[in-house]
Amino acid sequence: MIKGLSHSSVYVLDQDSAKAFYTEKLGFEVRQDLRIGEFRWLTVGPADQPDLDFILMKPGPPQHDAETEKQIRELVAKGALGGGVWKTADCRGTHAELAARGVTFLQEPAERPYGIEAVFRDDSGNWFSLTQPHAFDPGKDWG
Repeated sequence: MIKGLSHSSVYVLDQDSAKAFYTEKLGFEVRQDLRIGEFRWLTVGPADQPDLDFILMKPGPPQHDAETEKQIRELVAKGALGGGVWKTADCRGTHAELAARGVTFLQEPAERPYGIEAVFRDDSGNWFSLTQPHAFDPGKDWG
């Protein structure tokens, strides 16, 4: 029986640079940084969510052949891949804090039917939603 999600992956172009971005700019903590031969297992996560590790995965062997690695790197670099939604209690405040640390935002905080959302990119090109969710109102018509 599945109990929950423990790890999620995002492809990064350079693991050292990604480690610095996720820890220094986003404030995540390093959970694991292990080398197994040429393979590096690098995970980070928000301190307030210890049960979810975010794998900063470099495309390539043993998962990918050379052509697939090239394609993934191109997609990441051009910003074609989204990594998910990060939840915050204060989107505007978190946006200001992250922007001051040098995080690049593609969209400023704005009201959406589901909450207040801003969109940012990591240093590889992946984009993420930063969302302050609204309380769910099943009777509200957003259409």
